[in-house]
Amino acid sequence: MAQALVRFLAAQYLEDDGVEERLIAGCFGIFGHGNVAGLGQALLESELTDPSLLPYVLGRNEQAMVHSAVAYARMKNRRQAWAVTTSIGPGATNMITGAALATINRLPVLLLPADSFATRAASPLLQELEQPGSGDVSVNDAFRPVSKYFDRIWRPEQLPSALLNAMRVLTDPVETGAVTLCLPQDVQAEAHDWPDELFERRVWHLRRPAPESARIEAAAKIIAAAERPVIVAGGGVIYSGATEALAEFCAATGIPAGQTQAGKGSLVFDHPQSLGAIGATGTTAANALVRDADVVIGIGTRYSDFTTASRTAFANPDVRFVNLNVAPLDAIKHAGLDVIGDARESLLALTSRLSGYRVPEAYASSVTDLAAAWEETVSAAYDAGPGEGGRFHQSAVIGLVNELSAPRDVLVCAAGSMPGELHKLWRTRDPKGYHVEYGYSCMGYEIPGGIGVRMACPDRDVFVMIGDGSYLMMPGELVTAVQENLKLIVILVQNHGFASIGALSESVGSQRFGTRYRQRTASGRLDGDLLGVDLAANAASLGVPVIKATDRDELINAIRTAQRSSSSTVIHVETDPLLGAPDSDSWWDVPVSEVSALDSTAAAYDVYQKEKGNQRPYLRPTQ
Repeated sequence: MAQALVRFLAAQYLEDDGVEERLIAGCFGIFGHGNVAGLGQALLESELTDPSLLPYVLGRNEQAMVHSAVAYARMKNRRQAWAVTTSIGPGATNMITGAALATINRLPVLLLPADSFATRAASPLLQELEQPGSGDVSVNDAFRPVSKYFDRIWRPEQLPSALLNAMRVLTDPVETGAVTLCLPQDVQAEAHDWPDELFERRVWHLRRPAPESARIEAAAKIIAAAERPVIVAGGGVIYSGATEALAEFCAATGIPAGQTQAGKGSLVFDHPQSLGAIGATGTTAANALVRDADVVIGIGTRYSDFTTASRTAFANPDVRFVNLNVAPLDAIKHAGLDVIGDARESLLALTSRLSGYRVPEAYASSVTDLAAAWEETVSAAYDAGPGEGGRFHQSAVIGLVNELSAPRDVLVCAAGSMPGELHKLWRTRDPKGYHVEYGYSCMGYEIPGGIGVRMACPDRDVFVMIGDGSYLMMPGELVTAVQENLKLIVILVQNHGFASIGALSESVGSQRFGTRYRQRTASGRLDGDLLGVDLAANAASLGVPVIKATDRDELINAIRTAQRSSSSTVIHVETDPLLGAPDSDSWWDVPVSEVSALDSTAAAYDVYQKEKGNQRPYLRPTQ
């Protein structure tokens, strides 16, 4: 059965706009007793026959392998995916976080966890969960709520239907996410005669549904009557290849566009109508304009709480929403007029229908002025001097990486204080140059994500920016980068704690409790000296050259040295966690304790109540 599965996967292709590409690029894996005799043997046979059919990559952590697969799929605009195989038990459950990340971000990945014996001949197995109330439940059932498709192959005869459904979901722009096929250990090794047709070359078509003409007409009517329209560009713009269509739409109409984390790069930073980031981690330009917008045009966005500033960003009491989205779930949000269809096709149709429309001149001038003012703010942040003890200002580190990297290079990040600063400060010059995972914002994603990005785009330098908190979650994947001869430039920012949550903790009155890497003292608290942890030495022990940079000139030289190298490099810098980035003039809803003995918490609750009063349901029907 495992041999049949591998043979089937190697024969799957995806067609988009007439271009065909292999759908399953390869298989990440860590072998244990649950999959070594099944999928392990099958992958070996495949590699000995033709290593290019389904390349195998050995990872160090099961969650990390899923992250790498997801990052690869994102860089390929969901046109290719990887399979990930693990053993039964902890190997399988380690993948659950990665599965949730894939599904939340709507990125395809095929998960192949081993499972307990279908025959139950030797139960209970090593690492098998016994349920007194059910005989057919295993730990793998935990994948059900985080998978877009879930199946368990109890018999070899079930393989064709499971595989066809798996491919259906992996190639669906609306339903894609984690697909989990659980593989009982004994069934993996069973023989069966399948029809030859199962293994023939099979081409799946990427759907590009066109919007209904009546909905385009209705959307155009609303937009044409607008005086202060604003676009919210999400990841769907990039995935559908609609960046050129968006640039042309904005240029033709003068409508400005703010970008979500997933949508950053849908317009290059210096496009005349580009407002940069929007929402809780957005620019003052974008947030000022959406505050008064009379029409918000959401394109390929799911309107997360960061994008909407927890439903406070769009403050005009008469604001209306027009949503262009391939997913009905997102198209109806905020009671918007739903234009359901592919982002590129919808934009092209709307551009044609709005021929001759242009925003008022005064509004266009305000867009230019606000964007220019924000760019001055970014330049000042890039030039920020050192903080206490000569440590870097994090925005200065971001600025140097941005200025020294090439336009097509890729920036990878996921969690901590950097995603917020990067969203507002990073000057994107290429649609795929910004890769920040902020749907699940998973600590530890950065290095395995960088691996996936580099595998997808070997002709681009990949800059992985990671704080010490995230680095300590999953440093072992540096070994995978060394093993696979993958070049990453890792900017390891050490600020001795959790800077992002530290700042949030302070804002909600919790005084940065539990967010600093400090020695425990006789008082029983973590308020002693900084921990004597040498992260640079840790990285070096994993086989990666490390450069320590203590000032601006050293950081410049370190980046240039890493760029010249053909292998991975870690650049270690220390930053001051108390130096924040420019304010977004926005809000994020994090509830504060209503009663507290702490004055700091009581004061924070007063502020919270005031901001909470600005929150709106966005339920007014868009007619």
